[in-house]
Amino acid sequence: MKSISAYFAQNLRVDSSWYWEIQYSVGQIIPELEIEMMPVKPLIPLTIAILWGFSFWAVAQVDHSPWDELLERHVKVLRDGQASQLDYAGVLRESEQLTRYLGQLSAVDRGDFDAWSLEDQLAFLINAYNAWTVELVLQQEPGLSSIRDVGLLPKAAWRRKFVNLFGEQISLDEIEHGMIRGWDRYYEPRIHFALNCAAIGCPALRNEAYIGPRLEQQLEEATQRFLSDRTRNYPGADRLYLSPIFDWYREDFEESGSESHTILDFLAHYSEQLGLSRNEVYRLGAGSRGIRYTDYDWGLNRVP
Repeated sequence: MKSISAYFAQNLRVDSSWYWEIQYSVGQIIPELEIEMMPVKPLIPLTIAILWGFSFWAVAQVDHSPWDELLERHVKVLRDGQASQLDYAGVLRESEQLTRYLGQLSAVDRGDFDAWSLEDQLAFLINAYNAWTVELVLQQEPGLSSIRDVGLLPKAAWRRKFVNLFGEQISLDEIEHGMIRGWDRYYEPRIHFALNCAAIGCPALRNEAYIGPRLEQQLEEATQRFLSDRTRNYPGADRLYLSPIFDWYREDFEESGSESHTILDFLAHYSEQLGLSRNEVYRLGAGSRGIRYTDYDWGLNRVP
């Protein structure tokens, strides 16, 4: 099906009398609407408005409010947002709303998705990963103690192809590694503080959906809150203790598009959240202060 903007491009023309003729149809919404032989000057603003409005409508964003509502009702925020727990039983009672939301995500056309801003795309993919992770846990309920218990093989939960997205059955791994990290368009290390794998050791599941217009603020808040959590990241006497996320995804913290950084650059930027003094940052860079990674708690992030 042709997009509305493409249809306009073919049907908007100027005749020899310097009159505009617009002929377009928007299907069931406006079955037939014709504007003919109107003077060019009065019509130019109207034409621009119509073109912009219908082009926007053609690639309208997904409504993330159903997911937002579920998160607001069932996420328990801990330590000012440094961690969170999810009431899976509560979400299960409202599983129809989650199912409808996942259906909306599945209905998104890849071509429309690619026309969105990068912020809208990334917010969509983060929400998709988190929402389908919750769906996977609900499929195993009641009694799941860790997402690592899903399936028989190691990492089976992330390799199970149960996600219906862009016309394909894919896995959580494919969303994270194939799309978010693999498409070479986002270059955003802070996604590691927004994606939630349903484990206690994961960064907090936010109690609201991610949305494009606020994505920068949301990612920055998630990053600062995670790094401020002294159960996962803290300075010791002679070394800095960090979440193993920094070990597993080191390359993401060292690359940003065409620019290259070191993980120490990233840590220095958030020295205040990590509780590091300027002298400690210097010692870290000089190699006189080492890094050790903390244990990762794979227990389910369930409300007790």
